[in-house]
Amino acid sequence: MPRPSALGWGLAVLRGGAIAAVLAGGVLVLVPMRAAERLLAGPRRPLTGPWVQGVCRLCLACLGLRWRLIGSPMRAPGPMVANHAGWLDIFALNAAAPLFFVSKAEVGGWPGINILTRVTDTHFVTRDPRLARQQAAEFAARTAAGHRLLFFPEGTSTDGRQVLPFKPTLFQAFLDPALPPGIAVQPVSLRYDAPAGRPEGFYGWWGDMALGPHLLAVLAQRPQGCITVTLHPPIAVTGHDRKSLAAAALAAVRSAAPMPGPDTGAA
Repeated sequence: MPRPSALGWGLAVLRGGAIAAVLAGGVLVLVPMRAAERLLAGPRRPLTGPWVQGVCRLCLACLGLRWRLIGSPMRAPGPMVANHAGWLDIFALNAAAPLFFVSKAEVGGWPGINILTRVTDTHFVTRDPRLARQQAAEFAARTAAGHRLLFFPEGTSTDGRQVLPFKPTLFQAFLDPALPPGIAVQPVSLRYDAPAGRPEGFYGWWGDMALGPHLLAVLAQRPQGCITVTLHPPIAVTGHDRKSLAAAALAAVRSAAPMPGPDTGAA
């Protein structure tokens, strides 16, 4: 990652401080708001979802990163699936729609991150076949409560310039008969356009890249590039099996992403 100039260091400090203040203030308001919401609306989140959406939009503004939205969130209950390019996805996707991320259970133990994941009701999953039915029931319950759970079917992040094949095994959960009738899956495309003079994968954070240098480079960048979030029409699961559903969602996501990845076929 590029080394910041003196001006870049100043920008990083100002932007980082502003984002930290926005997140801290957002959490302080979110916690009591969630408690009151639970009493009045049960598991539904009519207020705190839009609140988190507004906080993330403000964080992107503090970062100086241009952001635009194409399409609308689906109104019916159901999951969302998106390509994954790194930590910036959290802000970009939350800014696009009130949603809840699905993450591996280990993330819940990461210092600092665990606080944000807990207060935003991240849905944790464990890769253990013995827990499959229990986790499917939890997913069905949250979907029935109107929660939009967002999955990353690639199974990993990329440099943001490609979309890897989706793992069809994930889509089997979307066919569970315990889910509400008429369930649909909404594909979401994330496109990162790098600033002039930077490599196309500038905003991607993947593989064994260290978080600190990447975070610093993005905070110090001037001028910034642009993120485009495209919300595609939902795909009804009726008539699909897991492979055809994964293929349809992948085709939609790739249609608005920068480049297709190597298609190794569904497994």
